[in-house]
Formats: sequence, C-alpha cells, structure tokens
Amino acid sequence: MKLAKTLTSVSLIALSALTLAACGNADNAKDSSSKTSSSKVEKKSSSSKKEETTEAKQTAGGALQDGTYKLEELGFSHGYKVDMSMTVADGKVTKTTYDYKDKDGKSKTEDTEYEKSMKAKSGTGPAEYIPALNDAFTKNGSNVAGIEVVSGATESSQSFKNYAQQLVQAAQAGKTDTIQIHNTDKMKDGTYTLEEKNYSHGYRTTFTIVVAGGKITESKFDNVDKDGKSKTKDADYEKSMKKVNGVGPAEYTPKLNEELVKTQNPADVDVVSGATHSSGSFILYAEQLINAAQAGNTAKIEVDNIVFAE
Repeated sequence: MKLAKTLTSVSLIALSALTLAACGNADNAKDSSSKTSSSKVEKKSSSSKKEETTEAKQTAGGALQDGTYKLEELGFSHGYKVDMSMTVADGKVTKTTYDYKDKDGKSKTEDTEYEKSMKAKSGTGPAEYIPALNDAFTKNGSNVAGIEVVSGATESSQSFKNYAQQLVQAAQAGKTDTIQIHNTDKMKDGTYTLEEKNYSHGYRTTFTIVVAGGKITESKFDNVDKDGKSKTKDADYEKSMKKVNGVGPAEYTPKLNEELVKTQNPADVDVVSGATHSSGSFILYAEQLINAAQAGNTAKIEVDNIVFAE
C-alpha cells in the first residue's frame, strides 16, 4: 500500500548484528507488501501502544517544555483547514486537539454529507479518524512514530503525523508562537535542508531538497555516521540488512529519493518493503521540507530527534 500524507523523531538501525536483526524483524512485522499497511486505530491496540510508549525510556533528544503549542493551516483545502494544539505539563503531553474547520469554524466531523461520502468511498470518515488520531497523539506523546495510520484516511493521517512532529519540535525549543502552514501555496525556489541532531545506532538523518520552477528537482536523503560517512557505504550493514529484510540502504535510499522527485508528493512515495521504518522517516521529513518550501523558509531545520531505548 502507499503511505499517504503526513515519523519523529525516528530511531534508525543498529550497527551490531544482534540489534540489526531486532530492527529488521520490527520492519518485517510492519510490512505486508511493498507499501505501508494501514489499519484502523482500535481501542485494544491503542491501549497496548500506550503501555509501550509510557514504558519506553528516552535516551536522546531535548525534553518537552511546559506550555501550549499551536499549529494552523493558512489555506482552506476543499473548504477546510487544520487547527491543532498540544499541551505539555511536567514535560509530558497531557492534552491535544486536532480538527478540520470551515470558514465558519464548523468542524468537518459535523458535515454529515461529507461523512457519508467518505465512508462510502474509503470506509471511514472524519467523525472516526479525527478523534482516533487525536487520541493516538495524546497517548503516544513525543513518540510520533507510534501513531498508526488510520485505514481509509492515510493522507490525513500522514499530514497529522507531520504536524504532530512539528509541535513536538516546537515544545522542545519552548516556542509557543503558532506554527503557520502555507498549505495551499506553491513551493518557492531554493534549497531546503533538515538534519537530525542525535545519532541512533551510530547514524542520523540528513535531508535536502532543491526546488526549481516550483518543483522538486533534487532529493538528498541519507543517514550518516559521526564521520559523515553514508550508511549506503557500510558494506557490513548492507549485507546484514539484506540477509534479514532482503533490502539495504544502498537500495532503498536512492529509491526513496528518486520516488520523491518523480511523484513530487510524499504521499505517493512507495514504502520500500523491508525498510518501513526508514521509509516512514523519509516521508515524514519530506512533508516538513515541503512545508518549509511553501513558506519559502530556507533556514536549516534542526531536529533534536528523540531516541528511545529498545
């Protein structure tokens, strides 16, 4: 399946064979085909996810500063725009809000005709996926990677995860100014760069896109070690990953970059089978870079990525 619009602070893969196997098995469990599986967020699975995330120990990344952080889309798309917020108390996410509202401030969840149309088309509507995503955000807190895509609402789910990640980054920096998303604007020409600050299993993400003529002409997504060496050059890692998952960074890294330039839309990038985790990270950060390009903000995005112990 395809991952559609809108991960985190995302932990990448271990150098040791033992940890590699563990990460590989996790990816295999998520991958049922060459595209991301998306499943409805059920009460039972949400509960178990809550237990996992509350017990996870953070090993890197800045703490969330107390306050209320807000994000809003500036443009109406199909009559609606997103309003979203996250409240942090004692360093933890205690409340989140998320909705699509029309020009009169009416929620998309109250649009019965739209709900009926969406349920007939995809099996789910905003009255289901909006509260499901909001609940998942509250439960997972800063672990945005733990938010599952809702079946039938993959585009909204991925957009939601992108926005949740931006709110987490704002909370780490203590920036309470409302984040404004120029969602209906065309991308401005320029070079846009994002880099993770913290290393996970010896690597961190670096990502640059070049926009010319309003289109992405170049995508440079990679994971590098402390010496700046690309994971695609790590022969031992490549061999171990291919043995476990059938694919390694030498294959999936250029494939993801090529797909973004080809499709111009992270939602249309195929998740690479056996590299679900890295594909999700790629899509999440690509969304954020596109938001920067829509605003014409060429300042480097520095992600104080949160890393959790395994």
